[in-house]
Amino acid sequence: MNYRVTSLTVQQTRELGKQLSEHLIGGDVVALIGDLGAGKTAFAQGIGEGLGVVGSMTSPTFTLIHEYKGFIQNTKLRLIHMDLYRLRHPEEAEIIGIEDAFVDDAVCLIEWPEIAEDYLPDDRLTVEIKGSGDMPREIVFKAKDPNWEQRLKFLS
Repeated sequence: MNYRVTSLTVQQTRELGKQLSEHLIGGDVVALIGDLGAGKTAFAQGIGEGLGVVGSMTSPTFTLIHEYKGFIQNTKLRLIHMDLYRLRHPEEAEIIGIEDAFVDDAVCLIEWPEIAEDYLPDDRLTVEIKGSGDMPREIVFKAKDPNWEQRLKFLS
Protein backbone atom coordinates (compact mmCIF):
# COMPACT_ATOMS: atom_id res chain seq x y z
CA MET A 1 0.00 0.00 0.00
CA ASN A 2 1.41 3.37 -1.10
CA TYR A 3 0.01 6.88 -0.85
CA ARG A 4 1.67 9.79 -2.65
CA VAL A 5 1.26 13.42 -1.68
CA THR A 6 2.93 16.57 -3.04
CA SER A 7 4.15 19.24 -0.65
CA LEU A 8 5.10 22.65 -2.03
CA THR A 9 6.42 24.20 1.20
CA VAL A 10 8.07 23.31 4.48
CA GLN A 11 4.83 24.31 6.21
CA GLN A 12 2.84 21.84 4.10
CA THR A 13 5.33 19.09 4.97
CA ARG A 14 5.01 19.97 8.67
CA GLU A 15 1.20 19.99 8.34
CA LEU A 16 1.24 16.48 6.82
CA GLY A 17 3.18 15.31 9.87
CA LYS A 18 0.61 16.96 12.11
CA GLN A 19 -2.24 15.26 10.24
CA LEU A 20 -0.49 11.89 10.55
CA SER A 21 -0.14 12.40 14.31
CA GLU A 22 -3.93 12.23 14.62
CA HIS A 23 -3.78 8.62 13.39
CA LEU A 24 -0.82 7.36 15.40
CA ILE A 25 -1.06 5.00 18.35
CA GLY A 26 1.40 3.89 21.00
CA GLY A 27 3.88 1.40 19.61
CA ASP A 28 4.00 2.95 16.14
CA VAL A 29 7.34 3.21 14.37
CA VAL A 30 7.69 5.73 11.56
CA ALA A 31 10.80 5.48 9.35
CA LEU A 32 11.67 8.78 7.65
CA ILE A 33 13.70 8.48 4.45
CA GLY A 34 15.06 11.31 2.32
CA ASP A 35 18.16 13.21 1.32
CA LEU A 36 19.72 15.91 3.46
CA GLY A 37 17.37 18.88 3.44
CA ALA A 38 14.39 16.89 2.17
CA GLY A 39 12.18 17.78 5.14
CA LYS A 40 12.38 14.76 7.46
CA THR A 41 12.82 16.94 10.54
CA ALA A 42 10.02 19.31 9.46
CA PHE A 43 7.72 16.31 9.10
CA ALA A 44 8.79 15.05 12.55
CA GLN A 45 8.14 18.51 14.01
CA GLY A 46 4.60 18.37 12.64
CA ILE A 47 4.07 15.03 14.36
CA GLY A 48 5.44 16.50 17.57
CA GLU A 49 3.13 19.49 17.33
CA GLY A 50 0.16 17.21 16.76
CA LEU A 51 1.09 15.12 19.80
CA GLY A 52 1.34 18.20 22.00
CA VAL A 53 5.11 18.31 22.39
CA VAL A 54 6.04 21.53 24.17
CA GLY A 55 9.13 23.39 22.99
CA SER A 56 11.19 23.05 19.87
CA MET A 57 12.08 19.77 18.25
CA THR A 58 15.44 19.53 16.53
CA SER A 59 17.04 16.65 14.72
CA PRO A 60 19.10 14.54 17.12
CA THR A 61 21.99 14.31 14.65
CA PHE A 62 24.71 14.46 17.29
CA THR A 63 22.92 12.91 20.26
CA LEU A 64 21.21 10.21 18.12
CA ILE A 65 18.05 10.17 20.27
CA HIS A 66 15.75 12.86 21.68
CA GLU A 67 12.75 11.98 23.81
CA TYR A 68 9.73 14.23 24.28
CA LYS A 69 6.51 14.06 26.29
CA GLY A 70 3.32 14.03 24.28
CA PHE A 71 -0.29 12.85 24.33
CA ILE A 72 -2.60 10.72 22.26
CA GLN A 73 -6.25 11.23 23.19
CA ASN A 74 -5.32 12.64 26.64
CA THR A 75 -3.06 9.66 27.39
CA LYS A 76 0.60 10.38 28.12
CA LEU A 77 3.00 9.12 25.53
CA ARG A 78 6.69 9.39 24.76
CA LEU A 79 7.78 10.62 21.35
CA ILE A 80 11.20 9.14 20.62
CA HIS A 81 13.00 10.84 17.74
CA MET A 82 16.13 9.12 16.40
CA ASP A 83 18.61 10.23 13.77
CA LEU A 84 20.86 7.38 12.67
CA TYR A 85 22.83 9.38 10.10
CA ARG A 86 26.09 9.09 12.03
CA LEU A 87 25.94 5.31 12.48
CA ARG A 88 28.35 3.41 10.27
CA HIS A 89 27.51 -0.23 11.12
CA PRO A 90 24.11 -1.90 11.70
CA GLU A 91 25.32 -3.30 15.03
CA GLU A 92 25.59 0.26 16.36
CA ALA A 93 21.80 0.48 16.21
CA GLU A 94 21.59 -2.43 18.58
CA ILE A 95 24.21 -0.89 20.87
CA ILE A 96 22.24 2.35 21.24
CA GLY A 97 19.15 0.30 22.10
CA ILE A 98 16.98 1.03 19.08
CA GLU A 99 14.61 -1.84 19.87
CA ASP A 100 14.03 -0.46 23.38
CA ALA A 101 12.06 2.37 21.72
CA PHE A 102 9.52 0.03 20.12
CA VAL A 103 7.11 -0.01 23.06
CA ASP A 104 3.40 0.60 23.54
CA ASP A 105 3.81 3.86 25.47
CA ALA A 106 5.85 5.52 22.73
CA VAL A 107 5.78 6.59 19.11
CA CYS A 108 9.21 6.24 17.51
CA LEU A 109 10.37 8.41 14.59
CA ILE A 110 13.59 7.32 12.90
CA GLU A 111 15.50 9.47 10.43
CA TRP A 112 18.02 7.60 8.25
CA PRO A 113 16.61 4.17 9.21
CA GLU A 114 18.33 2.28 6.39
CA ILE A 115 21.35 1.34 8.54
CA ALA A 116 19.05 -0.36 11.07
CA GLU A 117 16.78 -2.18 8.61
CA ASP A 118 17.29 -5.56 10.31
CA TYR A 119 16.19 -4.16 13.69
CA LEU A 120 13.01 -2.40 12.54
CA PRO A 121 9.58 -3.94 13.01
CA ASP A 122 7.77 -5.10 9.87
CA ASP A 123 4.61 -3.22 10.79
CA ARG A 124 6.30 0.20 10.59
CA LEU A 125 5.19 3.09 8.40
CA THR A 126 7.82 4.33 5.97
CA VAL A 127 7.60 7.95 4.86
CA GLU A 128 9.91 8.76 1.96
CA ILE A 129 10.40 12.42 1.11
CA LYS A 130 11.75 12.99 -2.39
CA GLY A 131 13.23 16.35 -3.39
CA SER A 132 15.32 19.06 -1.76
CA GLY A 133 16.11 22.74 -1.93
CA ASP A 134 13.28 24.83 -3.37
CA MET A 135 11.77 21.87 -5.25
CA PRO A 136 8.31 20.53 -4.38
CA ARG A 137 8.44 17.33 -2.36
CA GLU A 138 6.80 14.05 -3.26
CA ILE A 139 6.00 12.30 0.00
CA VAL A 140 5.34 8.58 -0.27
CA PHE A 141 3.72 6.69 2.60
CA LYS A 142 4.39 2.93 2.52
CA ALA A 143 3.39 0.13 4.88
CA LYS A 144 3.23 -3.63 4.77
CA ASP A 145 0.80 -4.01 7.66
CA PRO A 146 -2.82 -3.71 6.42
CA ASN A 147 -3.92 -1.77 9.53
CA TRP A 148 -2.16 1.29 8.09
CA GLU A 149 -4.51 1.26 5.08
CA GLN A 150 -7.45 2.44 7.19
CA ARG A 151 -5.34 4.84 9.24
CA LEU A 152 -3.95 6.57 6.14
CA LYS A 153 -7.32 7.20 4.47
CA PHE A 154 -6.91 10.92 5.23
CA LEU A 155 -4.30 11.04 2.44
CA SER A 156 -6.68 9.99 -0.33
